[in-house]
Amino acid sequence: MKQWLPFIDWLIPYDRSQLSGDLTAGLTVGVMLIPQGMAYAMLAGMPAIYGLYAVTVPLIIYALLGTSRQLAVGPVAMVAILIASGVGQLAASGSEAYISYAILLALMVGVIQLVMGLFRLGFLVNFLAYPVIAGFISAAAIMIGISQLKHIIGVPIPRGSTYETVIGIAQGIGETNGFTLLIGIAAILILVIVKKINRLIPGPLIVVLFGMLIVYTGGLHQQGVSILADIPKGLPSFSLAEINRPVILQLLPVALAISFVGFIQSMAMAKAIHAKHKDYQLIPNQELRALGIANIAGSFFQSFPVTGGFSRSAVNDQAGAKTGLASLVSAALIIFTLLFLTDYFYYLPLAVLSAIILVAVFGLIDFQEAKHLWKTDKQDFLLFMATAVVTLSVGIEEGIFTGVALSIIALVYNSSMPHVAELGEVGETGIYRNLSRFPNARVTADTSIIRMDAQLFFGNANYFRERLETLAKKSHYIVIHCGSIQRLDSTAVHTLTDLVSGFRERGITILFTDMIGPVRDTLKKNGMFEIIGKKNFFISVKDAVDHIENRQPHEEYGIKFQTNN
Repeated sequence: MKQWLPFIDWLIPYDRSQLSGDLTAGLTVGVMLIPQGMAYAMLAGMPAIYGLYAVTVPLIIYALLGTSRQLAVGPVAMVAILIASGVGQLAASGSEAYISYAILLALMVGVIQLVMGLFRLGFLVNFLAYPVIAGFISAAAIMIGISQLKHIIGVPIPRGSTYETVIGIAQGIGETNGFTLLIGIAAILILVIVKKINRLIPGPLIVVLFGMLIVYTGGLHQQGVSILADIPKGLPSFSLAEINRPVILQLLPVALAISFVGFIQSMAMAKAIHAKHKDYQLIPNQELRALGIANIAGSFFQSFPVTGGFSRSAVNDQAGAKTGLASLVSAALIIFTLLFLTDYFYYLPLAVLSAIILVAVFGLIDFQEAKHLWKTDKQDFLLFMATAVVTLSVGIEEGIFTGVALSIIALVYNSSMPHVAELGEVGETGIYRNLSRFPNARVTADTSIIRMDAQLFFGNANYFRERLETLAKKSHYIVIHCGSIQRLDSTAVHTLTDLVSGFRERGITILFTDMIGPVRDTLKKNGMFEIIGKKNFFISVKDAVDHIENRQPHEEYGIKFQTNN
């Protein structure tokens, strides 16, 4: 029961000593969520008020059902731009149809994540290699930043591709509103400085108050500075998302992308925080279920898709959050704001919200990872760059699916051509190591010793056969060190049968050493002991070499090696 309802573990036996930390963290994150939620709603192409709707019901649901006690759920930049790119193809930003589709998207994402959680499909995200994730996030962060520059310079530019946005900014730079630009730059500087001083200081709230004060006292909204203006007061009403089959089919790719990316981002942050807290268990599939139900419930109360956020979760942890009560306190503060405080945001300049987004996403551009991969792993560097380039030049969804495809291709390629080493004896120790790393290792005349560091299956069976055929040209004995082969499939069994029989006809003997129990069981089921000959199995490479050199009898070792240990 606790696995499905994690709040039972902390709410019913609540430790009052944790209350001060939960209250402090809840209020701190709640204050942070108000401007952040509105900023990300704007990024998603939604009216600002929907950003506050997205941090009420979903935040409460996750606090009760999530297994991470510090993860703060709500709008995030990455998901916001995915929403804009997907829904923006179907309707104009901010229109009734656009809002309806974004809410439907939340329902779709919730259903996908819930189904994945129920069927324990969290492992599917493993098909996104880290370089792919880093490349995608870095490119998306650049796209987000470019999309917000129009609000910083105060020039209206229609939504379009990154290339079109850059061209629009270049063409409209001469029409920059000086007041808007100054407010935007000042907000960015304040956010950066406050962040360096102390992450617990609510920088977003400070720049929001600063922006509203400057605009109100200076009458800058009459000088061309864009502001939020009227924001509806009150809680989101209950309504069911409008089910539209053609729209669902069109939104399905972006829904899948948000489901995967949202879960990856949540789990990455949840794991990082959990490493510092060992008093609870983090369960990936329950995280999927919690996020799924949070998005489904949120869609009933006019929320767009949400997930766990990096910055606010870090602040939640640093501020002292110990349980999900902190998130409940944050949600209560948002509800209070919706009921009584929305009028105060009338003079909030859009440049301030864009500044909040720009500072948040700049840290997501991972220059260091690209530099590190270039030095250490060219294949992963290509994965990083290919994903980033496709994301920037073609689009978000295309970037994600390109990354998934490249991850799978890399996996198949590496599996089909695993590491194979020829071994030699180091001195007179009886220890055998890779000749490429130990060039002075002793090689026995007319004998080749090989070790493959992977399972032997249909994907690499031919590669394995080719390596042995090469060795057969110079040896009468081939010793296969099987310690790193943890599995054989039927193709591998047939390959070994053919090799042993074919080499035997050519006067070449294959010997097997260090074979683990499950692999021996597979050979036994397939009658391979009789085909290969029990006398050709040995406990270690040294035993096999001693047998070849007639220093030890083989029969005793062959019999002992057939145990199931």
